[in-house]
Amino acid sequence: MTMQDITFDLYLSSDEFLKLYQGTAKDIVTRALDGRTLRFPARVMRQFLLHDGIRGRFRLFFDAQGKFDRIERLR
Repeated sequence: MTMQDITFDLYLSSDEFLKLYQGTAKDIVTRALDGRTLRFPARVMRQFLLHDGIRGRFRLFFDAQGKFDRIERLR
């Protein structure tokens, strides 16, 4: 099975992430570096949450059917 990936920058304040965590919103929608719109479950970003929110460049991996595999922080 071939993995695909997409790279994006994400800047969410802790208040914005709290809305996602509480279920007010379930998905994060952002723009990838190549211009594509990216939508994925907010829960996959919990591991990157710091006191001031989530900030950085990330790479999201998914399979040929678009199913989430893993995510990693690049910087």
